[in-house]
Amino acid sequence: MNLSVIATEVSWSTHKDVLMALRMQVFVEEQGIALTDELDPNDSSHRHFLAYDSSGQAIGCGRLTADGQIGRMAVLQSQRRQGVGAALLDHIVATAADNEAKYVFLHAQTDAKDFYAKHGFTATGDTFDEAGLQHLTMRRSLP
Repeated sequence: MNLSVIATEVSWSTHKDVLMALRMQVFVEEQGIALTDELDPNDSSHRHFLAYDSSGQAIGCGRLTADGQIGRMAVLQSQRRQGVGAALLDHIVATAADNEAKYVFLHAQTDAKDFYAKHGFTATGDTFDEAGLQHLTMRRSLP
């Protein structure tokens, strides 16, 4: 586990290039998601988060929408299974809870179901196709 991961909220206006570079590398290049599916004209209205390693390199990202949806969780392949996704997810969930959200939800790629389940998320329906990959909706109640 990478104990030196720092997850923090960032502004879309100042960090757009870094956020998009991570998303392009993971979603478009690695997973083959179409660029048109990755681009979101509403990104500027969402809350964005970055994870940095001890050298200050951005290694993961995620976002939170006003209605409580967590999305665009992406961690560089070389940094996976080292606590980066967990640090990001914990920070995003804490941010939602601090803003008095009653729950958060996400569309998990099916191969990430166990990761999210370990963090208190429960599947709430059948699998569905999103951007050419199988997903399922998962939800977590907040205190």
